[in-house]
Amino acid sequence: MNKLLDCIECPEDLKKVKPEDLPKLAMEIREFIVDVVSKNPGHLSSNLGVVELTIALHYCFDFKRDKLIWDVGHQAYVHKILTGRKLKFPTLRQYKGISGFPDKYESSYDPFTCGHSGNAISAALGMSCANEILGYKRSIVAIVGDGAIGAGMSLEALNHAGDLKKNLLVILNDNEMSISSTVGAFSKYLNKVRTTPLYTDLKKDFHNLLNILPVFGKPVGKTLEHILESIRRGTTPGQIFVDLGFNYFGPIDGHDFGILIETLHSIKHLDGPVLLHVITEKGRGFEPACQNPTQYHSAGKFEVCDGKITVKDQKKISYTNIMGDTLVELARTDHKIVGITAAMPDGTGIVSFGKKFPDRFYDVGICEQHAVGLANGLSVDGLKPVVAIYSTFLQRAYDQVFHDICLQRNAVVFAMDRAGIVGNDGPTHNGVFDIAYLRHLPGIILMAPKDGNELKSMLKAALGMRKPVVIRYPKEDIPEEGLSPYCTPVEIGKAEVVREGNDGVLLAYGAMVCRCLQAAEKLKKKGIEVTVVNARFAKPLDKELVLDLVRSHKLVVTVEDHVLMGGFGSAVLELVTDEREDANKIVRMGIPDRFVEHGSRNQILEILGLDENGIASTFIKSLELADIHNQFSMARKRSLAI
Repeated sequence: MNKLLDCIECPEDLKKVKPEDLPKLAMEIREFIVDVVSKNPGHLSSNLGVVELTIALHYCFDFKRDKLIWDVGHQAYVHKILTGRKLKFPTLRQYKGISGFPDKYESSYDPFTCGHSGNAISAALGMSCANEILGYKRSIVAIVGDGAIGAGMSLEALNHAGDLKKNLLVILNDNEMSISSTVGAFSKYLNKVRTTPLYTDLKKDFHNLLNILPVFGKPVGKTLEHILESIRRGTTPGQIFVDLGFNYFGPIDGHDFGILIETLHSIKHLDGPVLLHVITEKGRGFEPACQNPTQYHSAGKFEVCDGKITVKDQKKISYTNIMGDTLVELARTDHKIVGITAAMPDGTGIVSFGKKFPDRFYDVGICEQHAVGLANGLSVDGLKPVVAIYSTFLQRAYDQVFHDICLQRNAVVFAMDRAGIVGNDGPTHNGVFDIAYLRHLPGIILMAPKDGNELKSMLKAALGMRKPVVIRYPKEDIPEEGLSPYCTPVEIGKAEVVREGNDGVLLAYGAMVCRCLQAAEKLKKKGIEVTVVNARFAKPLDKELVLDLVRSHKLVVTVEDHVLMGGFGSAVLELVTDEREDANKIVRMGIPDRFVEHGSRNQILEILGLDENGIASTFIKSLELADIHNQFSMARKRSLAI
């Protein structure tokens, strides 16, 4: 049996499909997405929820000319399939395959690369302003989730758009969730809207009535409109958007093609900012994802027949799990510990804390700035807030880290997950800039554990200090040797020598320690014995040990899964230079000055030369250069002596 999807390579092909055949196409697209994501893990629930909406948008608009901006973008799979990337879709989130997010370098249909939340309306408003300045005749559409609409940047953009009155269509994709359940007063407001009769229908009925009144239809129009305005104030869904200056329509069924297409055609040429409220269902069409949308937001491999997720090796435990479990354990005896997350309780592992201590847990929604600002207030009164947050999401709260935390010298612990190369989510999620954007702030302590035991010790130590502390750890399982129940106390600013050798030093930070130990074993087979040091701290550095290593070895190689510019290696080099030691002995290994593509974490680390083989190879080359440098220096000294 021929599939409609087989005949669609671009949006022009979609427009040839009869409206009555669109539900069949939607079913085929859902089957295609489920089949691909079951083998090649990606974001499932959110994409299954926007199938009809995405088809309807491409059916009603021409996004070769018009612009479609996604908020976050993890729900753009259908968009990719319809815009010439269907054949490449099985390579989703794989190295050299297509991105899991809209990517402006991947397709002309993606005007904005978007992996974070809350910025779509701002980008869309900017494009709308450009329309007016440049004389373009095109529609600008932004799709924003009910979680993202409450983000600070979204509210700022709504406020500005309502004031400017530019032509702009904002589609509120309301599925009652972001990744986990949406929280906050805005969420409660939208829930009230969902259960309210459509004011737009009421308004339409009134205007129809006015038009058929034979004599005094127009004269009484203003009076009835005044009555209608009073009704609207009491019953209108979306009143907050109306008050902000938007024409509000909805809520409408986001899975009904007839309603979607009719509404989009009706409002696409309206002047001024328009907000269309669409109700969708996460996971629609695949029962397991529908029943548990959070689990299938970004599930691992699963069986298409029953949705059974492939079970991970039970012996392996992630840094995220260790952090969450340790925080619960410490909070049982310390009632001042408070947990904070920005819409990521599951992703950051703090969900168990929230269940155990709901009165000491705050999920602020997609509002990272507020999360850090809230921590400031909690700390002022002597509580011990722990902000569980991704490295790339903490970037969004940089000013709060500076102004509200460091400048005030407040004791806040940042449990910074997804540090280093994250992998398949690519450049928007790789946490490779945090050392650089935090290290220069006065009073802050930066540490990174080599394994799970050290993460426990660091979290305990951090909560005992009255300073801002950041603990960075990666999205990966901890080394098996780091599963011991015994935790060695961590002394602030002190590194750890984990292996002795005379031929040089591998000075590693955080998750790179394990890989350096593996590299040391490979070097041993070549007759090279190296010292491996677990740095533990990027600030403060173990000054005494670092200088001793430089003085007693001919080569010190720093290793980090962070950009070289401003990172851990830079801190070491600065120290050595400031102390007038031989900086030529320092070789830095890390991530070059570019955005790193998507692919598995181990694969990308290998490509960057940050796996055990790459580290060993770089050490050998550096050792050869160090020997040449030493020979040259000795020869120069001899010539000067003569």
